Amino acid sequence: MDYNKLAENISIVLVRPKYSTNIGSSARAMKNMGFKNLIIVNPVDYDHDKAKKLSTHAAQDILENAVFSDNLDDALKDFNFCIGTTARLGKQRSLIMTSPEEMGKKISRLVKYNKTAVLFGPEDKGLDNLELKRCHQLVTIDTDEFSSLNLSQAVMIITYELSKALKEPPEFFVPELANRFQLDSMYEHLKRILIKINFIHPENPDHWLDNFRTFFSRQDMRAKDVNILRGVLRQIEWYGNNMLETGKQEKNQ
Repeated sequence: MDYNKLAENISIVLVRPKYSTNIGSSARAMKNMGFKNLIIVNPVDYDHDKAKKLSTHAAQDILENAVFSDNLDDALKDFNFCIGTTARLGKQRSLIMTSPEEMGKKISRLVKYNKTAVLFGPEDKGLDNLELKRCHQLVTIDTDEFSSLNLSQAVMIITYELSKALKEPPEFFVPELANRFQLDSMYEHLKRILIKINFIHPENPDHWLDNFRTFFSRQDMRAKDVNILRGVLRQIEWYGNNMLETGKQEKNQ
């Protein structure tokens, strides 16, 4: 498949970027590597003129066509696969961790049939734990003692590895996966049922649900898989409600 067509299925998502100049520099990095789709979520005091100066004339079309969103869930709802970039490793970040090169190979197998987003967090703190939960996998750029990278430097490294991988696409491609909206709806449904049957603690359900997120992130779930699981959850819910009603009737007799 043509490189440009594969690249069209990949979007760079800048989440809460603090400096307009870094947005411009990131657009330039994207242009260097042949990527066009830029999504900007909740930028801080965005100044288009400052961004344009750093993007150079060649990459101004990326800025002009950038999609702005004030809600990350809305920005990601149509994507089938999301990668989150992070420099911090911790026990709450239990999703599959990969290197930029491994990430490029993974996405090259997905991108023909799946819209893919790569998320970059704000310059000072990066993506927070809630934002990373929207991702199927995490990627970290291996550095020396000083791990902080400029936003546009990180975008350049990631897009370089993507470009390299897409120029040598695999022989087979992964079929279309469930999108982010379908997965998030499934997780909310699963959480509701697990609370009802006392499988997870109701005071901190998302913490316990993380184990399920990690498990399902390894499965490359398709829309059909999500529908089957939600059908099982609906049946469990129906059965539980029916048994509860039957118990009430027997008690009143």
